Amino acid sequence: MATQHPDNAGKPWWHDDPFITTQDEIDEVLLLFKELPIDEYMWDWEGKYVDEAVGEKLYSRAHEFFAAHPLGEDFHLTFRIPAYEEGKLHRMARAFMNLLSLSDLGAELKLPRPPVTEMFLPLTESAHQLIGVRKTFRDIADYHRHIFHSDREQHDVLREQFQVTPLVEDVESMFTIEKILQPYWDSLKAEGTLNTARGQRVFLARSDPAMNAGLVPAVLAIKSALSKLDTLGEQYATPVHPIIGTGSLPFRGSVNPQYTAEFLAQYAGVRTYCIQSAFRYDYPLDQVRSALETIQQEAPARSAERISVAEQAQLREAADLFSAFWKPSVEALADIINDVAQYVPGRRERLQHVGLFGYSRGLGKVTLPRAIKFTGALYSIGVPPELIATGRGLAAARGKGLLPLVERMYPAMRADLKHAGKYLNRENLGMLAAKVPAFADVQQDVALIEQILGITLAMEKPKHVVHRNYTSTILHRLNEDARDAAQLTEDIVEAGVLRRSLG
Repeated sequence: MATQHPDNAGKPWWHDDPFITTQDEIDEVLLLFKELPIDEYMWDWEGKYVDEAVGEKLYSRAHEFFAAHPLGEDFHLTFRIPAYEEGKLHRMARAFMNLLSLSDLGAELKLPRPPVTEMFLPLTESAHQLIGVRKTFRDIADYHRHIFHSDREQHDVLREQFQVTPLVEDVESMFTIEKILQPYWDSLKAEGTLNTARGQRVFLARSDPAMNAGLVPAVLAIKSALSKLDTLGEQYATPVHPIIGTGSLPFRGSVNPQYTAEFLAQYAGVRTYCIQSAFRYDYPLDQVRSALETIQQEAPARSAERISVAEQAQLREAADLFSAFWKPSVEALADIINDVAQYVPGRRERLQHVGLFGYSRGLGKVTLPRAIKFTGALYSIGVPPELIATGRGLAAARGKGLLPLVERMYPAMRADLKHAGKYLNRENLGMLAAKVPAFADVQQDVALIEQILGITLAMEKPKHVVHRNYTSTILHRLNEDARDAAQLTEDIVEAGVLRRSLG
C-alpha cells in the first residue's frame, strides 16, 4: 500500500521536484498502479489537504485502465479519515460524502462494486470510536439514499460492505489490542456484518509508538499485537490481515528496498506494508520494484509468532523499562528537536500542526513535530533517535533477566542499531552533552549498546563520512547568531539524500 507520508529526500523519478502537490497526487496514483507492484493507495483525509475529486479524475484520466482493473477489486483506494472526536466531525463528514458520491459514480459507470468501501480510523483506542464512526456513516448513508436514490441496490451494497479499520498508534493500545477488537467484532457479529470470508484488517502504526515510547517498546508492542491478532482470528473464525505503517529508517520501521529480508522476518504475520515516499523515490527504481515483488511473494507465507501469556507480560515489563528512560530524555531534548525541525522541508501539502485546523503529537509536557520531522531533526544533528534510551533500557532489561526475550522478539535489533550508528556524529554528541545533560545520557546509551550487544556504532562507507560532515556543519550553523535558513535546509536535504530518507 502506497501512502502519502512525505519522507522522501530526493525527487520522484516521474517528477522534477521533491515537493508533491495535491494535484500531483492524482498522477501519482495512476503511475504507481501502472508501473509498480502496488495494490493499494491510501488517500489521506487526516493530516493533509486532499483532492476531493479523486474518483472523477482517476476515471476520466484512465477510464480504460480501471475498466480492465476495477477499483475495489484489482486495485484499492482507501481513505484515512480524521480521528474520531465527538462534536468535531466536519472533515470526517466530507470524507463520508465523498465515499457515497464515489459509489454513485461507480453505479453510473456500471462498476461491479463501489470503488471505495474502507476507511482507516486514526488514533483508535476503543471499540466505542469504531462503532461510533460506523453508526455515523450509516446514518449519513441512509439520509443520502432518502434524498438521492430511488434504486437502493448500489447504496445497500456500500452500506453493508463499508469497513471501518482501526489504526492503532500507541503502545498501550497495542499491548491490549483485544480490548479494542473484541467489543467491535462482537458488534459486527451481532448485526451480521462480521465478514468471515473477507476477514478483518487491523492497522498498526510504527512511527508514533516509537516517538511516544522509544524504538524497542514500539517493536515489542507490534510483536505482541501480531500474536494477539493471530489468536483472535482463530477465536472468531475469521482471517485477520494486519497492516503495518513503516518508514525507511530503523526508528520508523526499517522498511526499505535494501533491508527486505530483515523486515519480513521481524514483522512476520503482516499482510500489508505501507510503502512511503522515501522507499519509492530515494532508491533506484529497479531496487524498488524488486523489493515490492519480494514483499508480495513472501509476506503472505509468513505467520505471526504466538507468544504465551507469561511472555506477553514480560514483553510489557521490558517495554516499560525502555520507555521510562525515553520519555524524560525526549522531553529534555524537545527544544532542540523543535528548533531543528523547522528547517526540515515539507514534501506534501500537509495541514499546519497548530491552530484551528491543526493537530500535533505530544509527549508529557511538550509538543513535538510529527514523526518524519522528529526523526529528520535528530539525524540532521548526528544523533539518531534509535540510540536514545536504548542503551539504558538494555541494561535495565539485562538486570531484570529480560534481555534474552527482548533479543528473541526483536531479531533485527543489532542490524537496526548498527544502521543508525553509521549516522552517529560523536563529536556533535559531545558538544551537545556539554550544554544539555540529556545528551550526556545518550552518550551513556551509545556505550551501553556497544558493550551489551557487542557491536560497534561507526561509519562504514565514504557516504557516512560525508553525512557526518553535513551534520557537523548543520550544528555549527544552528549556533550562528544570524542563521541562514535556506542553507540549513539545503544541508539537511543533502544529508537526507545520503541516508535515503528525510526522516
